[in-house]
Amino acid sequence: MADLSKILEEIKSLTVKDLNDLVKGLEDEFGVSAAMMAAPVAGGATAGGGDTKSEYAVHLAETGNNKMAVIKIVKEFAGLGLKEAKELADNAPKLIKENVPDAEAQEIKKKLEEAGAKVELK
Repeated sequence: MADLSKILEEIKSLTVKDLNDLVKGLEDEFGVSAAMMAAPVAGGATAGGGDTKSEYAVHLAETGNNKMAVIKIVKEFAGLGLKEAKELADNAPKLIKENVPDAEAQEIKKKLEEAGAKVELK
């Protein structure tokens, strides 16, 4: 059996491209997907067990008629500068923020919808 610490040291020295090739090679060799293992279900529950999500990605689907208010809210919650927030709003649908706790995602959605925007939580 190979020494795990030696393997880890070897992996640490790889470039991003080499790591990508390694992952693809492992997936092909063993018939698995790294994506399947990347998001284990919390609390040991099985997938499809009806659990509610605890984190969301907040997507701006449409800006609506009050673009200035939407830009201000996007700027506040996404931590962007005014120019970046405007570009995001102008190019909707766009991702605003990822891995957002449920309560914060609901707050962002509520404020944006009050400003006239359409928002999706994924």
